[in-house]
Amino acid sequence: MTARTIVIPNRRDIVDRRALAERMAGSDRQQVAAMLKEALARGRAEIARRLEEKPYAGSETAAAYAFLTDQLLRLVFDYVTGQLHPIANPTTSERLLLMGVGGYGRGEMALHSDVDIAFVTPWKPTAWTENVVESILYLLWDLGLKVGQSTRSTEELVRAAAGDHTVRTAILESRYVWGDEALFDEAQALFWKKVASGNIRTFAKEKLDERDERHRRMGDSRYVVEPNVKEGKGGLRDLHALFWIGKFAYRLRSAAELVEVGLLSQSELRQFQRAERFLWAVRCHLHVLAGRPEERLTFDYQREIAARMRYADRPGKSSVERFMRHYFLHAKTVGDLTGAFLAHLDEKFARRGQRLHLPSLRRRPSKLEGFMLDRGRLAIPDDSFLADDPVRLIQMFALADRYELEIHPLAMRAAARLAKLIDARVRADPRANPLFLDVLSSPRDPETVLRWMNEAGVFGRFIPDFGRVVARMQFDMYHHYTVDEHSIRAIGLLARIEKGELKDDHPLATGLFKRIASRRVLYVAVLLHDIAKGRGGDHSLLGAEIARTLCPRLGLTEAETETVAWLVAHHLLMSATAFKRDLADPKTIQDFAAQVKSLERLRLLFILTGVDIRAVGPGTWNSWKAQLLRTLFEAAEETLRLGHKQTGRKERIAAIHETLSARLGWGPRRYARFAERLADSYWLAEPLDVIEGNARLVDAADSNPDEARPMETRVLANRGATLATVYARDQPGLFYRIAGAISLVGGNIIDARVHTTADGMALDNFLVQDMSGAAFDDSHQLRRLEEAVLKAIEGQEPMRERLAARGLPLRRAEAFPIQPAVFVDNGASNRYTVLEVNARDRAALLCELAQAITESKAVIHSAHIATYGERAVDVFYLTEFGGGKIEAPARLKTLQARLLKAAGYAPSRRKAA
Repeated sequence: MTARTIVIPNRRDIVDRRALAERMAGSDRQQVAAMLKEALARGRAEIARRLEEKPYAGSETAAAYAFLTDQLLRLVFDYVTGQLHPIANPTTSERLLLMGVGGYGRGEMALHSDVDIAFVTPWKPTAWTENVVESILYLLWDLGLKVGQSTRSTEELVRAAAGDHTVRTAILESRYVWGDEALFDEAQALFWKKVASGNIRTFAKEKLDERDERHRRMGDSRYVVEPNVKEGKGGLRDLHALFWIGKFAYRLRSAAELVEVGLLSQSELRQFQRAERFLWAVRCHLHVLAGRPEERLTFDYQREIAARMRYADRPGKSSVERFMRHYFLHAKTVGDLTGAFLAHLDEKFARRGQRLHLPSLRRRPSKLEGFMLDRGRLAIPDDSFLADDPVRLIQMFALADRYELEIHPLAMRAAARLAKLIDARVRADPRANPLFLDVLSSPRDPETVLRWMNEAGVFGRFIPDFGRVVARMQFDMYHHYTVDEHSIRAIGLLARIEKGELKDDHPLATGLFKRIASRRVLYVAVLLHDIAKGRGGDHSLLGAEIARTLCPRLGLTEAETETVAWLVAHHLLMSATAFKRDLADPKTIQDFAAQVKSLERLRLLFILTGVDIRAVGPGTWNSWKAQLLRTLFEAAEETLRLGHKQTGRKERIAAIHETLSARLGWGPRRYARFAERLADSYWLAEPLDVIEGNARLVDAADSNPDEARPMETRVLANRGATLATVYARDQPGLFYRIAGAISLVGGNIIDARVHTTADGMALDNFLVQDMSGAAFDDSHQLRRLEEAVLKAIEGQEPMRERLAARGLPLRRAEAFPIQPAVFVDNGASNRYTVLEVNARDRAALLCELAQAITESKAVIHSAHIATYGERAVDVFYLTEFGGGKIEAPARLKTLQARLLKAAGYAPSRRKAA
């Protein structure tokens, strides 16, 4: 949008139109196409070279690509009209205009941007104009350009623009490229007279509604860690929308004119241009690297673009994290500019007493303590009102929360400008801290108001440690948002759970909220749980130290402060235990309860764990994780209540037998035949519904061995997975062959329980999801799964080639250097050696690890699989073949070496990793 004011140096080094026209004279069509294709490649190479030389020159690069396209289109137009379809005496009907529209019309393009053009005629096209248009398009397609085009008369153009706001916007951005210039003037005059006259409110609303819908599609956050540079929130399209509205209202020719009409200040224009230049640079680098019109800044490109833009590592921050932080700060600038722009627009074009785009006030507060209401929004008398008492910067947001008011964009703009006035004196002010705590623990909508505080920069100034994680991405495939956005979303989820809005997904957490002693402890802990990310140490322990300093300042008691610090220090404890340990092992529960120590901490930790996982991003919370966390909570709660180890173990098993026997309806002898074959650990390891299904499968197999199938599948909707149960003669390698079979048909094992009956039968339960994290429930998939597992039971080895192909990591995952590691813990269980493998996730990983364990002559009793984006954590509970832990150092060393090899250990990459 600013491209027309950009001077492109040494333009003939990009393309020399005059010299090329001379070469094209007298050449046939095939020769011309070859010449133009060569010129296009040379021009693109020169622009790419310039971008490499000046990696931040985004606007200049975008203008250069548009210039190159202009010259080629003009050459094509002249060649077609002058040599392919010359006309000696054209009539007035045979006038033809070539016009750039959309982004190309704006004079900005990336390497693989569409070439959006409009052919315009004075009236209905003649045979000559149709032939010319067709020949031009064929030549452009021969060059490999992706062309979006239309052919209309001036009247048709105006009618289309009047009836479709997408066409209206495209024509708004139109630019003369070549052909009949008088016709361009006619078309422009008609457009402004018949389409753009007097409809600014309608047009602005259309553009803002379109923007909001686009944001919803893209995740409705400018802090997603793989942002869409063009369409995402805070991206180039948001800047374009501001310019479109300004141009429609004032017929502007460049962004600089937004200042002249009062829609931006001079300093805001500079911010606009810096953000635009940076975003265009990123988009142009992205197109060059991808070799296609890629707009999503995925992990595999982030690292490469950071290098191209010459970012370097700094203590505690990698080059890619520094690059992405700057990206998010520019995206935030776009959001700030949007607010200021809409405020000015509102003042100029909204009807008296109404607002241009935003909903009206539901109720009028009585006490605003010097603040004002402006058409239902919280406003300030003047900028000095905040400067005179900077505590009002906190008070403004507290009032907005208390009365559920929106803040006027001009007040937000003033807050952003004056946020620097928040210093140590303001942070220590006894008025400010209770106001902030009121917002943080609001029973209304703390997420929205905290996000406003963050947008204005007030949040990070008032809580400087939070300011250090603003726009800080976590460079992995697990976290979907920056640290600050993740924390604010977690607070929003906490508020929704407290209000009962998420009762279906979090029934236990909703009930526990009524039983906790201090709700503000929970809100502060959620705020602080990730506040020390990126400091080079254990962020949990560093965050606990921050809590001990900050909580007294916020007004928390000594006991509350210590509880917050403990929660922050241990906020990963519950998920790590639930997802990576055997919850049927009594020692797992004992060790966990020993760390938690109190029922209050257990309740708080359970709620914190749930919101932390869910706030990571879409799809990270599911019913299986909920089930594991609830199982751990209930077991730990019982241990903490009764106060001693293994209390009720025999009683619990007896209760299971009583309930199960009643549900099965079997006689005593028939029931005993099943029950006596299984160890006590089995009854505590599996949920009752799984045990019932196992019992019926075993009974059917024993009653009629010739007809029985050794496998069954059942979709468990409440766990978001499919249970695959195998009952077959136990044999070495059975587990890894089954794991390989499941992998080959597209299944992903999320948990596995391996049991052996007293008479040597394997009774194994696998929880399986598809690769999207949903239950493996398609009938065709299930049939293939059963066929594959049956072959594995019969002894068929997984096909190595197919396993290797499925084992390849995704290209995006390759952006993350992960060095496999194997940890042995002989103290985590009284009966088993617990072995944990950390590695890059891939489809065949579990199978290969299980095979390595089998080859090491160890027995797998259970496997617990957790994935965190690109990283897999697989935990196995093992014994020797004859029973007992694996304790010999040489045995453990050999086992570790095999597993490292299976996980993809590469000593040559150790330093890089």
